[in-house]
Formats: sequence, structure tokens, C-alpha cells
Amino acid sequence: MRRRSEGGESNQGRGWLVTFSDMVLIILVFFIMLFSISNVDAQRFQALSESFSGTSIMDELSSITEFEDEQIEQLVDEEEEVDHFTEVKEYIDEYLIEHDLGDMIQTIQDDRGITLILQEQLLFNSGEALILSEAKPFLDQIVSILKGIPDYYIEVEGHTDNRPIETYRYPSNWELSGARASSVIRYITERSEKVEPGRFRATGYADTRPLVPNDSRENMQKNRRVVVMITDRTTADENQ
Repeated sequence: MRRRSEGGESNQGRGWLVTFSDMVLIILVFFIMLFSISNVDAQRFQALSESFSGTSIMDELSSITEFEDEQIEQLVDEEEEVDHFTEVKEYIDEYLIEHDLGDMIQTIQDDRGITLILQEQLLFNSGEALILSEAKPFLDQIVSILKGIPDYYIEVEGHTDNRPIETYRYPSNWELSGARASSVIRYITERSEKVEPGRFRATGYADTRPLVPNDSRENMQKNRRVVVMITDRTTADENQ
């Protein structure tokens, strides 16, 4: 009985070794887990840091800033252009009133510039592009107006009504409208060296851009016109 008791006490005395080894193993696993987690966090932190400190973010911020600057410059330029066009229109309106041309020339201001509308019957015979002799003093006034605004470009447009034309010289309204625009430009540039030919462009639109429906003699007369548009270089280039 004594030996059995001594053996039992011996086994109970070694029990703490099992508990201690288990605890050491648990602590070891715990530190391994901490180490692995710390490595993952470090990698994530490094990746996050690189994304913020890299050039991509700075490039994005720089591009946004440049875009905003361009938008501001564009708005300023547009406001300046509007102011310039307003001054030009005031100058033209005053000139027309002074020379009693207000009933003969219609002026319109829009985002493209200043438009002068000249009715066909003031310039040409029906179906022709040869400038009438009695129209030349009238066009001389247009020359004087353009001499007073030398920093702008001039687009001259020819327009017709929808009645078809078919002659040897003008097989259709396209040729007629283009020839009328060219005739006006040729006359203006020949009358003054101060109005440089490089400022002009001629376009024929035939009957594709009527002001009003071609349903009456009066409306057809309104649609037969020559348009002199005063614009800036940017607008002229965009319309090419």
C-alpha cells in the first residue's frame, strides 16, 4: 500500500510539466499569430503609403487643377469676346444710323459674332451673281464698316429661296449662292487695300438655311440674301 501511494504521489508531482508545456505551446502559437498579422499590416501599410505618396495621386491633382485653370481661362476669353462683339455691334449700329442704312441692313449678334444681312434685291438681278451698278455705293458702306474693325475675320454667305435654277452658268442654287458670296468678297477686297483678302471666306448654302418658310413671295424675298458675318479667328477655324 505504501509503494502504491508513493508511486501515485510521483505521478501527481509530474503533472505540472504537462500543463507548463501546453502553456508554452499556446504562447508560441500566439506570438506566431501576432508576427504574421504584423507582417500583413506592414505590407498593407506600405502599399497604402506608396499609393498616397506615389506620382499617380499628384498627377491626378495636377490634371484637375489644369482642367479648372483651362475652364477659367475659357470663360474669361468668352466674356472678353462677348464684350468685343458688343462694342463692334454698337459701332456698326451707330454707323448704320448715321448713314441712314438701318432699314437696309439687319444686324444680329450671337455666339459666332456679328451678322449683317443684305437682301438680294439690293445687290443682284434675279438668278444672277453680277453686282448691280446701283448696289456699289451701298457695298462701299460695307467696306467702310469693315475697315473700322480690322482685327476680325469675315465670312460671306450666299442664300437663295427654294425655287430651282438651271442655267449654263448656274446649274443649281448651290452655284448661284456661292457665286454671289464670291462676288461680294471680290468687290470689297478690290475697293480697299486695308481689307485684306486673307480675312475672308465665301460659302454658298443654296436654300438649305431659310429664315422663313418659302410659302409666299415676301418670304422668298427674305430668304434670298447675302450674309456678312464678322467673327474671330477661333470661330472661323472651328467652322472649317
